[in-house]
Amino acid sequence: MTPLNPSTTQGLVYGQAIPPAMWEGIRTEYSLPTLAQVRARLTSIHADPEPVMRQLVRIFVGDETLCPGYQFTDTLEVKPAVLALFARAMELRIAHNYFSAWMATPCPELEGRRPVDLLHGPTPPLLHALERFGASKKPATKLR
Repeated sequence: MTPLNPSTTQGLVYGQAIPPAMWEGIRTEYSLPTLAQVRARLTSIHADPEPVMRQLVRIFVGDETLCPGYQFTDTLEVKPAVLALFARAMELRIAHNYFSAWMATPCPELEGRRPVDLLHGPTPPLLHALERFGASKKPATKLR
């Protein structure tokens, strides 16, 4: 896999290696708590945190499961736009890590803006850009 070059105008390419700097950038800008930390926080404000837990975008790095902070409102609800985008990403079989990296990467279909910066606007342009990203996946090859 070729490492991601964030300075390219083509945006993230599905199948490229995602550099650790991507996760550090998300951690710095939005926070990147562990799944256990998010569960503990949700348990303190919800009688049953499981419905919210099932909706979370997760990042898998080494042995850790992390939750990008861009998906949460101030009250720890999952933002509606993220819910819609993530549900579509799962339908398109886009892996969690690639979805998370796509959210934080300038996107040609969005005039070079990052999806995460457009979460308060209309969702259809984001869904269209996500579908274009999902269509860029190369078919899996069988290993013998």
